[in-house]
Amino acid sequence: MPLSRRELVRGSAIAGAGIALAGSVEVLATAPGALAADPPPETAGAPDGGDGHGGPDGGSDPRLGHGPLLDDPEGVLALPAGFSYRVLTRAGVTRLESGEPTPGRHDGTAAFEGPRGSVLLVNNHELGGPRSRWEHPVPLAEDLVYDPAASGGCTVVEVSRDGREVRERVGIAGTSTNCAGGATPWGTWLTCEETEDRAGTNGMTKDHGYVFEVDPLDPRANRFPKPLKALGRYAHEAVVVDPSRGHLYLTEDASKPNGLLYRWDPPAGFRHGRGRLATLADDAGRLRAFRCFDSGGRFVDDLSRADRAGTVYGVDWVDVPDRDAREVPVRKQFTGDEVTRARKLEGMWWGDGGVYVVSSYARAESPGTPHDGQVWFYDPRRRTLTLKVLLGSGAGEGLDGPDNITVSPHGGLVLAEDGDGAQHLFGALADGRTYPIARNQVNIGTAEEPRYSEFAGVAFSPDGRTLFANIQQPGLLLAVTGPWRRRGAGGRGAPGGR
Repeated sequence: MPLSRRELVRGSAIAGAGIALAGSVEVLATAPGALAADPPPETAGAPDGGDGHGGPDGGSDPRLGHGPLLDDPEGVLALPAGFSYRVLTRAGVTRLESGEPTPGRHDGTAAFEGPRGSVLLVNNHELGGPRSRWEHPVPLAEDLVYDPAASGGCTVVEVSRDGREVRERVGIAGTSTNCAGGATPWGTWLTCEETEDRAGTNGMTKDHGYVFEVDPLDPRANRFPKPLKALGRYAHEAVVVDPSRGHLYLTEDASKPNGLLYRWDPPAGFRHGRGRLATLADDAGRLRAFRCFDSGGRFVDDLSRADRAGTVYGVDWVDVPDRDAREVPVRKQFTGDEVTRARKLEGMWWGDGGVYVVSSYARAESPGTPHDGQVWFYDPRRRTLTLKVLLGSGAGEGLDGPDNITVSPHGGLVLAEDGDGAQHLFGALADGRTYPIARNQVNIGTAEEPRYSEFAGVAFSPDGRTLFANIQQPGLLLAVTGPWRRRGAGGRGAPGGR
């Protein structure tokens, strides 16, 4: 049923309380102990006293978080004083239980409670195209292969309670370009293929662009992988599950035209659970794309039209004509006024009763105002989408290109940067201000022209004490611990996309 203008205005008045305050991001403050519970310090702002760009920590203010970042003598990770890290896996160096090297291009990750107090991490490997393209593709473990021509997949990393023992095995293989995904309320991982390759393209023997379910606890449940075709075939990025309504939300990272935000509604009577999605027919439920409009009822063609934090849009959902994209890619099946688009719809995470969604940036390929990153919050009860964090405008020198995201148990958000120049893990407070958590110091360029790979896979351990993150190249899975600032009880976020 379409959302009326009156319903939008009423919902906006509730959800957007305080929107008149510049940069208001009030939903983040609903996490118990949110760091922004303190009044902003008088000195808040960029370390260089400027507009939030150009400081050594990407324009974010270390005084808002855990302090300035200190260079790492090992040249891996700059962290605040009192924090430390450990490299859990490294592509081509550490070994799987089978003896084969850890695959490359670490990406989305989620953390689960494992046996005997251990933590299980399901780690995506964003490897696309034929296996010959990569030095360390995901090994083709017996019975765990979808397409033997494809190089990507997931590994499952088990970290013992004391953190001293690390074991890694293949979770799924023969998938392609496993970018992000999302953890489910029933304790599994949904890994997403960010590709539209069909059989016969790039050496593939099967169609790709699907979501697959990976069980971190039971390797037998991952045998004979089956694509979840009900969720559509397109350049998937991330997915989250609404634990109350059973809807799945999915992002698409694509351009020409820009990608879409989707919602999958389960069929009547369907009950979620381990392996249940794979039992559905390929056309089960309804896959729909979002359509936004402003408080005046005017259609919004692209999220780049929003140029200030606090912007609220109403949301309707439009059925996808051909979810398997047999002839036309899904995002191209709509006319210009049927759906709302956004550049680089990336990470998602469930928290505060809704979905946090990242649009990494907007440049000339988008019709609205250029920006360096947006974080939106979709409230499924009010059917509103609110811009919570807005980074920069144009190709600024500060933080840019947020990608993977998580809701911190210590309040606020943690985002992984995939932009230009230095790459950070950074926090975002309830008022939209940011602070650095870590900086990548692994130079994969040269001394004359340094280059630093993106962060990915941000996820906290179940007890909230350890932040896991990936550096995609050279392929590192890291565990970060330290004196996280706590204010009361832990946050209410639930995993759902990196």
